[in-house]
Amino acid sequence: MSANGTDNSTSKKPPSPSPLRFSKFFQSNMRILVTGGAGFIGSHLVDKLMENEKNEVIVVDNYFTGTKDNLKKWIGHPRFELIRHDVTEPLLIEVDQIYHLACPASPIFYKYNPVKTIKTNVIGTLNMLGLAKRVGARILLTSTSEVYGDPLEHPQTESYWGNVNPIGVRSCYDEGKRVAETLMFDYHRQHGIEIRIARIFNTYGPRMNIDDGRVVSNFIAQALR
Repeated sequence: MSANGTDNSTSKKPPSPSPLRFSKFFQSNMRILVTGGAGFIGSHLVDKLMENEKNEVIVVDNYFTGTKDNLKKWIGHPRFELIRHDVTEPLLIEVDQIYHLACPASPIFYKYNPVKTIKTNVIGTLNMLGLAKRVGARILLTSTSEVYGDPLEHPQTESYWGNVNPIGVRSCYDEGKRVAETLMFDYHRQHGIEIRIARIFNTYGPRMNIDDGRVVSNFIAQALR
């Protein structure tokens, strides 16, 4: 630390992942974990993953916002497993890839239980990163446009940091996702975990909840009424 308070220390180079970790990302038969897989977007991802006849897909969901009906076509399939589990609790399982989608994304749900929302984002992501580290899995986090807060730049580029309110009623979701992204990059830098982050904006389509309070669903509901 210099006299003016600047940290001049040299950061440690992140560890190099094992070559075995990279090799299994390209194998045809994979065990894939999808958290929040009973939800709107998660269930469509499961459909796509199940198209590969060599994939085994494990869905973890607590049904806070998701439903078994979204996955009924796969229940009982030999390559599919559905586990009722809350990601804020550790999960001991062997997988090759993790798609971490678990989190209430509707304003109605995350305003109803803000503590649960931020715990799912932070503790749930920590648990999934711990699992990825233990088994050498690649992990993808679904994030959100809400990490930009009330943006002053339109459209937002990935280099834009945002304009955020850390104590607003929506912050349990917005800040939770920002922390989750931070954790992803910290695990990548410190432990060499292979990560991906997808910031999803307003999505609509089959299986969406018409009353979930989001922009597109509100627009459609008001038009129909």
